[in-house]
This record gives sequence, structure tokens and C-alpha cells, in this order.
Amino acid sequence: MRLISLLVVASWLGTTFGIQESDAGIIDWHKRLVGVPLVDSISTAPVFHRVGGKNTKSVILAATEQNVLAALNPVDGSVAWRHVFEPEDTIVTFQKQDTTVASLSGPGGATLRSFDVLSGHLLLEKRLHSPETSLPSDSDHTGSCIAFTADSDIIALTNGHTVQSITKSGEIRWTWTSEDQSSLVIYTNVIATPTAIYAVGLAKSYSSYTLHVTALSPESGQLLSSAHVPSSITYPSSDLVLLTSNTVSRLAWLEEGSVKSVALSTSLKEKPTTIKGANYKRILDVGLSKQGYMVAIMLNGTGRVFRLGEDGSDLNNIWEFEGSANDPRHSESLYTGGLDKAGLPYIGRLYWSHAFQFASAEIFAPHLASGKGLVTGFSLPFDTYGHGVITHITMDAANPSAFTVLGRLFLTTTTGTIQLWQQDKLQWIREESLTSVRVAEFIELPEHIVTSSHALDEQFSERVRRHISDAQNFPRYLLNFIRRFATGSYASASSSVAAKDGSLSRDAFGFRQIILVATDFGKIFALDSSNGNVVWSRILGLGWAAEVGGKHLPVKIFVTRTVSDGESPQAVLITQRRANNGLLDTTLFHFDALTGLDARSNAQQTKVLEGTDIPKAMVDAFMLHKDDTRVIIVVDELLQAHLYPDTDGSRKFLLENVSSLHFPLQMNLPSGRHVVGHHLAEIPSLSRYLLARPTWTLSLPHGETVQSLIPAARGPVASIGKVLGNRTTLYKYINPRTFVVLTNAVASEPPSCGLYVVDAAKGTIAHQVSLPVIAGKCDVKATLTENWLIYHYYDDDVRQAKGYRMVTVELYEGSQADEKTRSSELSAYSEDNTAIRVFEQSYVFPHGISAIATTSTKFGISSKDAIVATTNNKVQSFSRRLLNPRRPSQKPTSEEVEEQLMQYDPLLPDDPRRVLSHTYEVANIRRIITSPALLESTSLVFAFGLDMFLSRVAPSKTFDVLDENFNKAQLVFTVLGLAAAIGITKPIVRNKKLREKWYQ
Repeated sequence: MRLISLLVVASWLGTTFGIQESDAGIIDWHKRLVGVPLVDSISTAPVFHRVGGKNTKSVILAATEQNVLAALNPVDGSVAWRHVFEPEDTIVTFQKQDTTVASLSGPGGATLRSFDVLSGHLLLEKRLHSPETSLPSDSDHTGSCIAFTADSDIIALTNGHTVQSITKSGEIRWTWTSEDQSSLVIYTNVIATPTAIYAVGLAKSYSSYTLHVTALSPESGQLLSSAHVPSSITYPSSDLVLLTSNTVSRLAWLEEGSVKSVALSTSLKEKPTTIKGANYKRILDVGLSKQGYMVAIMLNGTGRVFRLGEDGSDLNNIWEFEGSANDPRHSESLYTGGLDKAGLPYIGRLYWSHAFQFASAEIFAPHLASGKGLVTGFSLPFDTYGHGVITHITMDAANPSAFTVLGRLFLTTTTGTIQLWQQDKLQWIREESLTSVRVAEFIELPEHIVTSSHALDEQFSERVRRHISDAQNFPRYLLNFIRRFATGSYASASSSVAAKDGSLSRDAFGFRQIILVATDFGKIFALDSSNGNVVWSRILGLGWAAEVGGKHLPVKIFVTRTVSDGESPQAVLITQRRANNGLLDTTLFHFDALTGLDARSNAQQTKVLEGTDIPKAMVDAFMLHKDDTRVIIVVDELLQAHLYPDTDGSRKFLLENVSSLHFPLQMNLPSGRHVVGHHLAEIPSLSRYLLARPTWTLSLPHGETVQSLIPAARGPVASIGKVLGNRTTLYKYINPRTFVVLTNAVASEPPSCGLYVVDAAKGTIAHQVSLPVIAGKCDVKATLTENWLIYHYYDDDVRQAKGYRMVTVELYEGSQADEKTRSSELSAYSEDNTAIRVFEQSYVFPHGISAIATTSTKFGISSKDAIVATTNNKVQSFSRRLLNPRRPSQKPTSEEVEEQLMQYDPLLPDDPRRVLSHTYEVANIRRIITSPALLESTSLVFAFGLDMFLSRVAPSKTFDVLDENFNKAQLVFTVLGLAAAIGITKPIVRNKKLREKWYQ
């Protein structure tokens, strides 16, 4: 019976709400992102890699802040492939050779993976040690490294003490582990040569590190020798370079302003040498250490190129970049290295000219000009006000003729933008900061308005000529109107709404909107909902913090003016500004949503978007909206209420409505983090601002603390009740003050998670449930809209089948049908506020989820779907009818059939036809937001995280639009035929009636 029920449900879903394959890429779009590259370490920084052969092909390899190892196509910037690592499996390092790229990830480099460079196919995945046995991480080193041997075997250093030789097939040939793992020596690097494997370690002293080197046999891993190197290194992550050339290797490090080095041999008996003649402040591994090159920066900022000698006996200064010394007219230089098709090395330098406002690049080719070296240069028209400051570069080069060097530069900026330049030509841009979106909001676009103008003092003859000129388009308009009327070729609800003329206006159905998104990298974007393209973007100005540095963390965004107000829409973004000197305050950015221009009155337009400061950290913010008045209230850490706009009208509006304003705040109390209800009150003796005063505290069991607050999704309510099959009515419990509290008590015995539905005015609990803890943490996803609560969790109870659960809850007024308490208008202090009837049902859910939301429509008439982002990288919808908690466990009665209730089945069908994302891999979604279109039937769904995805959903089908297969021509001909028949028969009937009167 259960199988039959499941098949019936699946077939009903498929025939009624199936997602059509032809809609993919038309009603939806998917932005495949990789994240902002990790540039602080050479072991994870972006690098060009060329695979040789008859036709060489190159990719840009990078590990990113979103824990992704990716390969980008340098031709167009597309993602050649990517591998998304689990959050707890952090990428530590990667290394490439020929057609393979290998990575270590997890604590201490616990897991080794290798991939095909061009396709991304996983070639090898092997656990090298248990993550639980990993050593504590150190900011100066990771204790993990990869090297390749000549025959492409992998030498892996993990956990700071273990070196393993691993074949391409994953077989471990040998393992060497440091005898005394409790010693102060932690190995950080490994070098593979034909004669020995060198493990380079660091021994921590009071204020610096000392080098320690161990030589191992390449064939057996047997210890050949081990020695301490007299040295004193302050910052080993940046002051140590391992150079190799042919069969020789050498360590170079910076010690008290001097560059020292020592040759590596199996006996490890060589003595360190010092490069004399200058003092240095940094040495740089520019990605050419395997070719024996590095760059050293002198105290005055001048960059020098050093090359390892043929016999490895010394380091030679072969070039000095002219004009690289510190100068207020330009920024500090960035250096990089790259290869050409022949594998010959090049060193690049890039700096920003403050005087000329462009970036300048120089490329040094050491093998040209008869081995003396050749430098070429060019300027890049880089837009620093649009993309921030360049933080990292990598390059490759070509040498088409003896005195010509062409370079490709891959740039990473402070705003998360990555760009590729070929000489001075920009090839492509990727806005990878969009992987860190914190807040997002839909903005409705205005209608397309066609305007024309003419002189007010035009003569009569000029007016006649203008009218004649305008009238020449009338025949074409008339023909188009007749064709549209006869054939029904109007705008289609299932067609693309991307503008063809570049205008910023809405389409006929309101599918095209602006999506405002703000990122962790201090940049706000306006995206076109029709295709995901960037309409405009602005960098958020740091204000006073620009002198010391800092960053903005977006917190909330509010729409303060819509197109319904008759003017251009506006929005306010609220951020927490964290300065590098430790100060934390709040900034509000008020801007035009269509242009990104500063919308503050009397504000000067600047190249970066400046904001209004609140000199305290923010606790919470919300918008008070009534009629056409909107006031933003920001509660700071002193519980003072700041208003925006801060005008007399705003203060008067707030005072008129303050009695009905109640809001919860998370507070740190001695017993843990709790929810405390507040209201605003005037206390002139304490502050000139209104103060948030506590009114209630949510009572939680001992050891249980608040994890997060989830506000209810607000929108129009079309129906306040549900008519049952027996003609009685269940009235929805629609309390506009309710919100969801998620708690955890993982340290309690037994551990548990909690979910509460709470009234913000009084702290009354409308519904609560205790949920199990999984892997020592609470991972509950929930959403609340109207009277419908949905939550998802994992249940590992041994008494029943382990798996994910989706629970759906509906709250109704009173204790029985037809009992009405008017919950939407009821005072929080009324006794009827606790008279609630709860229907609840649990389902087995096929996957874990990372985000959940419900659809929203213009008037709230359409049914609501639950939209979830699953951990298998899909965005999927589930009908409310399928999640109805009142589904009967037995065969439905006639009254239940009349309500269209289906028989309950504990397993929710994993129907691929309900997958909105089709075949797209929409990875690591953190949040889903929805917005109504002009069509009541349709809701826009926007999911964002690592990727971005948007689609349209019609939970009740598109009942307000004619089907595309509707034959309007036939209807027109039928109507015309009926009109003709009426015209013919009308005089006949009239004559007949006239004759009848003669014979009466």
C-alpha cells in the first residue's frame, strides 16, 4: 500500500508541477564560482600551468577561501574544473607537475588527492593519517608539503613529522617518521632530488626559529643524515626559500637583514654563506624556486633577482629592477615569476602609479640578450576605484621574437575581483567575492517609459512636420497590433526576459528585477535577475578607517523606497566596520538601487560609496514601516536606538508607534547566551536617544543557550482560514510578532537541540520541540511563514531508522474547528493568545539541506512551496500539499478527498522533476530568498553561497496566464464568425417579429 501511495504522489507531482528540460537556461541561470584565491602563501596561491604535447594547453590553478581547488581557462575565464572540499577538510597546499596536480587537506594534511590538470578527474584519494592525531596548527607553518619525483611519484610531508613516498596508483612505497615527535622540530618543507629527499624543519627558540634538515633515501626512506643549520629566522613562512636547479638544491633565508644560504647534500656538512653588500628586509619565492630563482627586497625597497649557480655553490645577483625603491609616487612593488612554452623563466614586477593612476608592469627575461637579461614594460588601465587594490599577481609569458616578450598577468584584488590581462588589454573579469554574499534583497524595476521632447516655441509648420514624421510609424504599429491580436504573440511567461536594448526596466510579468548583494570584501553589487549579470557595483568607503585600514561586514539591507512610491527605488545597507586598530562601529550606506549613486541629501558623489557613521557596534537593526513612511532603527551596544533618517519627522513617527514596537535581542548572560525581549523608552537622564529596555527573558533549561534567531517570512495573507471537508473552518494562527529560536545544549546530559516559536511582545512560547544532537553540534534548519513552520534535522536514534527528518507544523487558533481568536489583531497579553491548536507531521527526507525558504507571491493567493538547497548540490521544491501535516494515515475519507488530502507516507519522494536546478551543480548554498513577480502565480527564487542560482516557481501553476499552446487565432475567428452570424440573423429575426405583429 505504501509503494502504491508513493507512486501516486510521484506521478501527481510529475504531471502537475514537473520542471521542463526546455526551461533550463531560459527561466533560470546559474553562476559557477570558485571563490577568492588564497594569496598569503605560495603553496596555495594562483599559478599558471602548461601541459605540453603537440598542442600545449594551459590553466590557472588556485586554492580559494571557499575551500575549492579550481582550474580556470585563461582564454575566457571559465571554470575548467573545480573540486569543492568539505568545510572540515581545509586545503593546506597543492603542487603540480606535468598532467597532475596533487593536494593535501585536513588537519596536518591528513588527506592526499591528485587530479588530472586539464579535466579535474580525481585520480587518487588517500587518507595519510587520522585527523584526530594531527598536531595543533601554527600560523607560521602547516607542517605539510608536497613534492614530485622525476617519475611522478608523490613525496608527502604531513603532520610535521611524517614523510611518505606514494606511487601514482596510491601505493605507499615507504614511510619515515621523526623519532622524537615531542621535540621542538616541526618539518615544514620537503625537496625531492635524485640523490636524496630533504625534509626541512624548524626548531622554535625564544624569539625565532632554527633550521633543521634531514636527508632520506629516495628508494627506501632510510635516514641518511640529519643536521641543525646555524640560523635565526623570524618569519619562516616568508623568510625561507628552497631553491633547486638541475640536480642541486640550496636553502636561502633572511637573518637580521642578511640573506644567507646553505647547499644541500646527502652528508649535510656544508656551511652557510652570506650574501654581502646590502641589507634586505624580505626574500620572495616568486614561483620559480624549481628553476633556481628568487627575489630579495632591499631595505630601501629595491628588488633584486637572484639565481642559483649551476653547481649550487652560491646565489648570484643577476638583476636589479630600476626604480623599484620606495617612492611616494608609486606603491610597493609586487613580484611574480612564470614560464613560457619552452619552460624558460621570467620575473615580473607590478606597481601602482599614484601620479598617473595606472598600474605599470615590467617583465625580466634572464635568458635573452645573450644571457644578460632583457626587460620590457607596459601600463595597465586598471580601475582601482571599481576593483580595489591589487594584492597578488601571477604570470606566464611568450617570446615570439628576440626582443619581444609578451606577458599574461593574473591579478587578485582586495575586493575579491580576479582579472587576466594580456599586456595592456583586459581579457576577462570574475567577481569571486560573490561567493561571500552576506545579505541580498530583490528590487522591483520601473516600467519602460518612452519619452520624446520638442521645443515649446516651435512654429505651426514645424509642428505639422513633426506630426507627419511621427505618423509614418503608425502603419507598422497597426500591423504589429493586428498580428499580436490575431496570433497571440505576446510576451511569454516561459521565455527569457533579458533586455535586448540594455534598458533597465521591468518586463510584462515582473520577472526582471534587481538583486542587491553585499559581500565580505567591502563591495556591493546590483545583479540583473534575468541573467545574473552585474548591472553596477560600488566599493564601500572606509571613512575614517581608511587611514588605518579595515573592512566592512554587511549585516542587513532595507528597501527604503520602491517604484510604487513613484520615484527611483532606494536601499540602505548596514555594515559593521572593523578597523585594523581594533575599533568596531556601524556604517549605513544609502544609495539609489538602479544606479548605485549616493542617495543621501546633499551628498557629494565620490568614486567610492561613503556612508553615515554610528560610533558604536550594532546589536540589531530593523525598519519601521507604515503607509509611505519608512524609518530604520539601529540599536547599538549601549542599547541606544539610532534613527535613519535622523529627522524630526522620523522621531515623531517613532514616538507615535513606539508602544507597538517589541523586538528580541540575543544577550550574553552569566548562564549563557539568551533571548531577551525589549521595547523602546525615553529616559532623558540616561541618554538623548530612546533606550531599549528589557521586558522578558526566554526561560531555557540549565545549560541550554541560544544559537540563532530566525524571523518569520512576512507577506500578504490572502486567506485567514482553511475550510475543511465537513464545512467547518480552521483559522490560522497568524501572529505578526512570532519568530523562531534555535538553541543548543550540547554540553548537557543528555545533549539536545531546541526549537521554539516565540511571541516577541511577551516571550510566550507558541510551540517548542527538543531535537537530537549530531556529531556534537546542532544543525537544524527552519523557516516560518504565516502559520506554517518547517524544520529539518538529522535523527540518529538507534530505535528507528537513522536519517534526515523534515517536520511540518501548522498552527491554528483555538482548541477546535470554528474557534476564532483573531490572532493577527490580538494583544500579546490576551489569554486567547495561548489557545493554539497544533498539527505536526514528520517525514523521512532523502538528503541533508543547507538552506530552506518558502515561495512568496504578490497577494499571497497561490499555494506556497518549500524550497531547499540540498547537500548533494541541488535546489529542490516541495509542494505544501505534500507537506500537509493533516495527511491521514489511513485511506482518505470522502471529506478528506474533498480537501485533496493524500494518504500519509513517511518517505518524501526524491523526484528529480522537482529539482529546480536541473543538471546544474549548485554548490554550498547558504541562503535562499524569494520575491513575488507581477504574476500572482509566480515567485522568483534566488539561492546563493559558493554558487548563485535563480529560477521561477509557480506552485499553483500559471493560472493567470494563458497556455502557450492556446489557439488565439481560432478564438478570434470563432468570435468573428459569431459576430457575422449575429449580424446576418439579426435582421431576419427583426423582420419575423414584425410579420408576427401584423398577424396578431
